[in-house]
Amino acid sequence: MRHTAAELAAATPGNRDRYVDLLRVASLGTVVLGHWLMAAVTPDGVGNLLAVVPGLQLLTWALQVMPVFFFVGGFSHALSYRSLTRRQPHAPVYAAFLRARLRRLLRPTLAFVVVWAAAALLVQLAGGGGGLTGAALRLVTQPLWFIGIYLVMVALTPPLLRMHERHGWAAFWSLVAAAGAVDVLRFAVGVPYVEFLNFALVWLAIHQLGFLRADRPEPGGWGRVPATLALGGLAAAAVLVAAGPYPLSMVGMPGEKISNMAPPTFALLCHGLWLVGAVELLRGPVTRRLAAPRLWRTVVAANGVAMTAFLWHLTAMLGVYGAQLALGLRLPRPATAAWWAQAPARLIAAALVTTLLVAAFRVFERPAPAAPTPSSGPVAAAGITLCLLGVLGLSLTGLGGLLQGHSAVLVAVPVTAPVAIGMVLLGWLMVERTGGVRSVRLRG
Repeated sequence: MRHTAAELAAATPGNRDRYVDLLRVASLGTVVLGHWLMAAVTPDGVGNLLAVVPGLQLLTWALQVMPVFFFVGGFSHALSYRSLTRRQPHAPVYAAFLRARLRRLLRPTLAFVVVWAAAALLVQLAGGGGGLTGAALRLVTQPLWFIGIYLVMVALTPPLLRMHERHGWAAFWSLVAAAGAVDVLRFAVGVPYVEFLNFALVWLAIHQLGFLRADRPEPGGWGRVPATLALGGLAAAAVLVAAGPYPLSMVGMPGEKISNMAPPTFALLCHGLWLVGAVELLRGPVTRRLAAPRLWRTVVAANGVAMTAFLWHLTAMLGVYGAQLALGLRLPRPATAAWWAQAPARLIAAALVTTLLVAAFRVFERPAPAAPTPSSGPVAAAGITLCLLGVLGLSLTGLGGLLQGHSAVLVAVPVTAPVAIGMVLLGWLMVERTGGVRSVRLRG
């Protein structure tokens, strides 16, 4: 049975943490807006505004909010897994947990991949793929890296949650220390490939903070922790950027030798700590405002389509630029006065196109009823691993060389777009055919 946003908002339990729901949708919305603003599109391709105007890179210290989303993920995953184990204390729940958490994530992702793969195939069979079209085929899959990392967090929630329940803050600080040690080995010792460990360690440390937040759901339950995280993280990040090898930008920049994002650095982890602390300092006053029915309905409605909007927002942005070129309208040189003058109209147009795409594809963000199937933890784990590798591979290869066999290196193994798509589809089927429950309602 489908429920409207108004019905869901009216049925919200009194003990639900509404602030976490706001953080989830606000963090994704900030990423979308940042991508729209940073795109420096010309008839020859797509650049980055932060490279054109380096002084704007300081804005990434506020706009690089992916750490907040992963922090919220840790909170939600802790509540979900604990809720499931309480209701099924004597049953293996790992496969059911994976399936329940991934249905709303993978269904819209699969729809996005299938539609874009079909479009890329048609374009390349027709001999296209140059200029802005080629850039679009390369770029639209890049945000899938976030889906891949999130899959890792879901898969590792049960063991990491057990580690948290046994060791508390020590488990978090061990991940922080490990991420710092990786950078020491990378920059001071020169150990090859060690930096890729921080794709897991940095984001899992932020995710672990979400577990700690789930243990203190009441306002003020963290005491001085948010202020300590905000001030300490900001100071540490500033020192590392000023005195170390780390760049100013907290997002990846074209052509840079060292990126804070790919792979993540210890400076990005400190940046994440400052952001988590900052948003937690706002928790009390914002939570009180969320009691307003109209505002809460807006948050509920936005959460219901957030993943679909995230997946399709680059498609919308590139579509707006493509329409400008098709209509013969001039694209001003990025960062000029004319470019800034057009920016509001471009943002509004991108938002409208995204709204249309959400209306077309939002159905995939509504999980269909699950039929009971035999539960299999190993099959579910294998399926999520295939999904993870396929999604990450597709984010690296793009869809520009679909027919030419263009490949990218994923964990030291070359992978092509068709292979990556096949891994995603097979992994999804494996996860979908496990679970052992007809309907699982999870908190968070």
